[in-house]
Amino acid sequence: MNNVKGFPHNQGVHVFPIIEKNDLAAKVYRYIIKAPNIVKKAKAGQFVILRLYEDGERIPITLADWDEARGTITLYVQAVGKTTIMMSMMKAGDSLMDVVGPFGVPSHVEKGKTFVALGGGFGIAAIHPIVRAHRVIGNRTISIIGARSKELLIMENEMRAVSDDVRIATDDGSYGTKGFVTTILKSMLEKNEPIDVVLAIGPVVMMKAVSDLTKPYGVQTLVSLNPIMMDGTGMCGACRVVVGNKMQFACVDGPEFNGHDVDFELLTARQKMYSPQEKISLEIFEKICQTQEQRETAAW
Repeated sequence: MNNVKGFPHNQGVHVFPIIEKNDLAAKVYRYIIKAPNIVKKAKAGQFVILRLYEDGERIPITLADWDEARGTITLYVQAVGKTTIMMSMMKAGDSLMDVVGPFGVPSHVEKGKTFVALGGGFGIAAIHPIVRAHRVIGNRTISIIGARSKELLIMENEMRAVSDDVRIATDDGSYGTKGFVTTILKSMLEKNEPIDVVLAIGPVVMMKAVSDLTKPYGVQTLVSLNPIMMDGTGMCGACRVVVGNKMQFACVDGPEFNGHDVDFELLTARQKMYSPQEKISLEIFEKICQTQEQRETAAW
């Protein structure tokens, strides 16, 4: 049973132990989780859906890596809402109630391409296995990764290991190019550097900016969408997005889509649908944690 403040009493059987946990930057945590059955099917670009306890929220997380020999998957989780904050309190030795997957259509990888991947902040973890898949078949891989500052940049070494070229941008100029990942891509396009395919994963505003930038140049551009998601099978309809004026489901038709065809305004609006409820849920959880801490302090 997880000994974490705010966790409800958990009657479930836990079969997904956390083997390692590392605290990184900007409330980002790296987890290595035992999940041998998922490893057998995992492919670049796919994701899993996890649940911490019996009545817990189901959240989708992109596979950042996996190890066939150990039977483990690697996930990067940013603590921004109730469930991810709860997960950030867990440690090696704790277990997750469910890890289901892999879900989604694997990334299309074709030989003879110069592949440019842009990862913004937390999105760097998601581009890692896709860049690796291109590198394995012999494609030239260029990774553009960015963060607000050098201290908040994650996975630089991992990206260098799978890329022919890594270019870095920071908002404050503390490392690499001062600016955004789009600053570097814009320079590449203006210089007519060879680019066959661009992939962008990160905040919606970043993916939209990349798509707007490449469209006039006619460069194929893919984005990995992250709408509200529940069952991962297309049955609930929560993850619907509009691409090329056609309704699609990110969990079964994606998560990668042609960035030039995505209705980003609708995606942004749908992501905010449950913001008030999410805020209330987090506030209740924080009060429970505070009350529990006060009781423990009084007991001492």
